[in-house]
Parts: sequence; structure tokens; C-alpha cells
Amino acid sequence: MQRVTLTSIADLASLPYDEVIDTRSPAEYAEDHVPGAVNLPSLSNAERAEIGTIYVQESRFLARRLGAAYVARNAAGHLLTHLADKPATYRPLVYCWRGGMRSNSIALIYGQIGWRVGVLEGGWRSWRRLVQQALYEAPFPGPVAVLDGNTGSAKTAILAKVRARGGQVIDLEGLARHRGSLFGLVPGDAQPAQKGFESALAHAMARLDPTRPVLVEAESNRIGELRLPPALWRAMQEAPRIEIAAPVAARAAWLTRAYADISADPEELAARIAALGPYHARETIAEWQALAGAGDFAPLAARLMQEHYDPRYAKTRLRQAPATEVLVADRLDDAAQEGLADRIAAWLG
Repeated sequence: MQRVTLTSIADLASLPYDEVIDTRSPAEYAEDHVPGAVNLPSLSNAERAEIGTIYVQESRFLARRLGAAYVARNAAGHLLTHLADKPATYRPLVYCWRGGMRSNSIALIYGQIGWRVGVLEGGWRSWRRLVQQALYEAPFPGPVAVLDGNTGSAKTAILAKVRARGGQVIDLEGLARHRGSLFGLVPGDAQPAQKGFESALAHAMARLDPTRPVLVEAESNRIGELRLPPALWRAMQEAPRIEIAAPVAARAAWLTRAYADISADPEELAARIAALGPYHARETIAEWQALAGAGDFAPLAARLMQEHYDPRYAKTRLRQAPATEVLVADRLDDAAQEGLADRIAAWLG
């Protein structure tokens, strides 16, 4: 068994292990985990709660004895499933909450098999400290450029195309699993917890080349329920801004495509429109609902942009200074997006 200490988030990519295994409970893993780690829990959520109660209210010895039984049983299950086809040369890196009993117990079992196993010193807590340092104590690692444009300007799609051309990009909405605005949450999906979002963001930042600009999409300091860390938000406010200027008709056509998952669900669409009720007159909401009910999605998108999103977007903090570059686009179809991506990639250099 080898104790492994991470001194930076970037160290993770160079460790000589085949897989990172999170031995914590599913609930702990769901809140946050080392990016790429697989969850092979030593204790289930219910077992962890039970052991904790026995430890505090009855006996440390009884808690440890029952915990050992649960860990052994769960480890056996993982060995018969996820780990069943791992070769003798397999090298796992395991961790628990603080690098204590759970990860050490699992590492002992794996070591007896013959695998060269590592244990993350300090466990998840040591990882979390590195994330906090990267996001809250250090400046953003490199120059930032912001891709801006009114709602429906196909910014996220163009961002992906810039990345495909070799541009350095962080897709904040992708990490947050949210497309911005009340229509942004993907039906059936859920945003990660704040800590999970921060781990994914810090991991993406650690892979940046600090000598090259990184392109991010214009956002407020929140994406859905998630907060952007202050250093990134400051960098975005001070960054050059590339603005896509497209007419309402082109943006409405794109939104109709991009949000087809919502428009295909009449109840979901009606609920999203109803959520705008506090900001608009009842008559306006009723007119939007009528357009949705009739399947007039492009006219609905146009009205939502003109009457709700565009006026609010004009007041955002990132728009208090003129754009560094304005790219005018009459259309936002795939060919137009490719052309815009070419120009942005060239601008980034």
C-alpha cells in the first residue's frame, strides 16, 4: 500500500494509477468527488448512518465490528462485479473522506489480491482543500475572453466549435448542466451540487495552458443555482468581450432547435412560461401560453427574447463596457456557426 499526496490538482493527471476509486457512500460521492473517480462504496448510505449512530450512542467497538462486516461484504460485491475483469497489473488509487478506515480497509483487501494500490493521503478532504485554494485563493490561471450575445445567439454551440478548432475553452454551462435562464435546466436532469461543480471547474482550470487565452460564455455570477467563484467572475468582468449580433428571427430559429426537448413536452413548457409570471402581466403570460399551446414555437421564442430576455440581458454587469469585437451574423444555421467559430478561433490566436 502506497500513500499518495497531491500537491496540486494537476498532479492527478500524472499519477501512475489505472483508476481512482471513491470508497465513500453514494450520497457523499453524489455531492462531490475527484473527477473521473468511480464510486465503489465501502458502506451504503443506510449502513453509514447506522454505524455512526452505534458509534456515538452505544459502542465504538460494536460500530467497528459491524462496519468491518459491512465493508467486507461490499468489497466482495465489487470484486465480483466492477473489478471482476481487472488483471494482475491493475493499479487502483482509493480514497475515503479523510484517508482513514474505509479507504485503508479496502486498500488492504486489494493489496492481498496482489494489486499495487495507492491511498490518497487526507482523502476527499485533501482534494477539497486543493479545489478551494484554486478557486478562492489564487487568481484565475491565464487570460480570459468572453463570448457574448443575446439569448439565442448559439453561443454554446459556437463555443464547442471553437474548441474543435483547437481553441482553449471552458464550457461553464456544460459543467453546471444548465443552459442559463428559467429555460436552462435540461428536462430530467439536475445540476450538480456546488462542491461538485467546483471540483469539475478546478479540474478544467488545471488543464489550461496559462499562456493562451481561454474562452468562456458570458454568464451572470450564477448559473442556475450554482455560483461562479470570485476569481473567475472578476476575470470575466475584466476580459475582452466578443459579441455575436444576430437578428431576432435567426435567434428564434436557433432556439426552436436548441430547446426542442422542452417544446416537445407541453406541460414542461407551460410550467417554464408560468414561472415568468412574477415579471409580466397576466395577459402577456396568457399570450405566450397560447403560442405554446398552438405549437408556434418560433414566434414564442421571438416574443420571449424581445419582451423578457433581451431587456434584462442589456443590464448585465458584463455589458457595462462596449464589446471588444462584434461579429454580425444574419443566420445561425450550422454553416454560419462554423464561420463564426473560424473568426473567433483566429481572434484568439
